[in-house]
Amino acid sequence: MAEPQRERPRVAVVFGGRSSEHAISCATAAGVLASLDRSQWDVVPVGVTPSGHWVLVDDDPARWSIREGAPLPEVGADDGPGVLVPVATDDRALRVSEPGAPPRELGDVDVVLPLLHGPYGEDGTLQGLLELGDVRYAGSGVLASALSMDKGFTRTVLAAAGLPVGPWVTLLPGQWGADRAACEQRVAALGWPVFVKPSRAGSSMGVSKVSGPEELAAAVQLATSHDPKVVVEAAVASPREVEVGVLSELVEVPGGAVRAVPRASVVGEVVVGAGRDFYDFEAKYLDDGAVRLDSPADLPEEVSDRARALALEVFTAVGAEGLARVDLFLTADGELLVNEVNTMPGFTASSMFPRLWAASGLAYPQLLDRVLRLALARPTGLR
Repeated sequence: MAEPQRERPRVAVVFGGRSSEHAISCATAAGVLASLDRSQWDVVPVGVTPSGHWVLVDDDPARWSIREGAPLPEVGADDGPGVLVPVATDDRALRVSEPGAPPRELGDVDVVLPLLHGPYGEDGTLQGLLELGDVRYAGSGVLASALSMDKGFTRTVLAAAGLPVGPWVTLLPGQWGADRAACEQRVAALGWPVFVKPSRAGSSMGVSKVSGPEELAAAVQLATSHDPKVVVEAAVASPREVEVGVLSELVEVPGGAVRAVPRASVVGEVVVGAGRDFYDFEAKYLDDGAVRLDSPADLPEEVSDRARALALEVFTAVGAEGLARVDLFLTADGELLVNEVNTMPGFTASSMFPRLWAASGLAYPQLLDRVLRLALARPTGLR
């Protein structure tokens, strides 16, 4: 029997996942679930456990929030019945699977909001699964998601596009163990200090600032505990960390067609407090007094204009869609360098991406609506 026509589009909010950023994804979902306009959207919350099980979970933002003194939130297999995902182009129905019972339909999903951060979610894997079933989803496609998740390849592509990035070295899986001396020599050529990072992780997971060669082995070991591929970046002297939100807007073009045109937000700045070497995981999520997020940043208009223009160039160069946050370094002599591209930035109301758009005149609930309307308007298949 055909499903009755719905007045509101149905959105599956998918979060959690297998990466080390599981808890951050849950916190992002808490902000979204609390702010989605239920008069406009029929919301289905779907959690992904650390082992990869999809479950229908509680639609309670407090359950998924990060709270001081409380354990980090985590999706468990006992949080709800299992969810089966459509993978055929003629079927967009989610189904619930419970032990001892035949699968039952939740109904068609019009759009997926994938809030997973890191590998196995933000890196093109989930996007590929949704593409198999022609299911519309918010954010970048397979290639842009995978490319932007990998810090080494991001820099390679941006450098090839003529965009400014700092010096870096990529240590491929196995290289450190096979020829440590050669790797140490390549890293030393960058000069000290350096930052050692997992190539495909976010939220500063596994990142170390290394002041000299004696600290390098421990930093590589920490990074490889998150990802066998490691990126080592030359430190930028006394940088200011500035960020720009990019969000597409549907614009009618001659002939009546509509296309998505990226727009840049105001520029924000991450100001790290005294006593911290860099914007690490604890400063981002566990210590409210460790950083200050300024939106807009206190910058000359000319610098802000250059940062916004560069963010749009980066968005285009990596083939991003819908939304992204572009992180830049502003050097003491006024040069802008691209640090990272985040195709699914943190989305709580206090995260930088929503704050940037609030400062640009787009409030958090309207921002969420824009992201989902963009996804609904995007064609399926190759594009």
